[in-house]
Amino acid sequence: MPYVSAPSDVVARHAARRLAALATPPGALGRLGELGAWIASCQGQVPPVPVERVSLVIFAGDHGVAEHGVSAFPSAVTGAMVRTFVLGRASVNALAAQHDVRVRVLDLGVDDDFEDLDPAVRAALTQHKVRRSSGAIHLEDALTEEQARGAMAAGATVAREEVRAGAQLLLSGDMGIGNTTPAAAMVAAGLGVPATEVVGRGTGVDDETLAHKVAVVEAALARAGDRAADPLQTLCALGSADLAATTGYLLAAAQDGVPVLLDGLMSVACALTADRFEPGAAAWFAAGHRSTEPAQSLALAKLGLEPLLDLGMRLGEGSGAVAAVPLLRSATALLRDVALLHELGT
Repeated sequence: MPYVSAPSDVVARHAARRLAALATPPGALGRLGELGAWIASCQGQVPPVPVERVSLVIFAGDHGVAEHGVSAFPSAVTGAMVRTFVLGRASVNALAAQHDVRVRVLDLGVDDDFEDLDPAVRAALTQHKVRRSSGAIHLEDALTEEQARGAMAAGATVAREEVRAGAQLLLSGDMGIGNTTPAAAMVAAGLGVPATEVVGRGTGVDDETLAHKVAVVEAALARAGDRAADPLQTLCALGSADLAATTGYLLAAAQDGVPVLLDGLMSVACALTADRFEPGAAAWFAAGHRSTEPAQSLALAKLGLEPLLDLGMRLGEGSGAVAAVPLLRSATALLRDVALLHELGT
């Protein structure tokens, strides 16, 4: 895989100087100013150009572990929600329409063939499908190595397709009942921490189910053993088709120098894994929001990322990232359009 280069240090310094020279009190723009400088460094130019074309890709898949009592909802909800995305009626669709974000939905591992959909829609949805559901990670590997590599390659292909179509900023979303369990396991593997520190309530499970979910992740980590030290083997043993594809998507963005606004636990678990494949990839990522899942905060701290929003959201779908898009656009506009002190003539 190509080596990840960092955003331009030279441009970052120019952006910092421009920020300091704006007709505002020093530091008055706070993190918005820092965010504008980050976008400029990613774009390689000061002032930055407006971020008008934003693409969200929702990677969908089912998880074998969902059949083992870790979620408040049945796996059938995954396929139902994918159909809702396609119809444009999900929460993230409403947010995306409000903020002019393109939405693309891909089935990497849903336990559904979607035969009721229009053939053209079904073909676009399932073109990168790896398998029907991933393995139950406390009992078996989620994926074979071939499937994991294939899913990562699919995610990379999709990222580059979106960029070729004009995307200036990429977002990743998720859909898959039970997906917080493998995502938490991936974070535990990446950070070397126990299941008790990473497992959260996901879709809102009760205390008894939460304790069971911790035990499932503990069993998965024990089963994976030393393989968890390798990012590819982490995806095979503990991940899923949709999470492997998301990892490939984020890694390709970093390799090609395209900024990414991360969403919740699944997005951040994959960002952590991408950075394990190529240290430095995280320099191309910003955190859209803070999830209520503990694993997300732990992974963000490791990546050195501070969320833009903290609204108590735990929806997934890419919703938190989409909600943060206006902040990123505002930060870009401030660094680009605010007058410089020397232009005031005072």
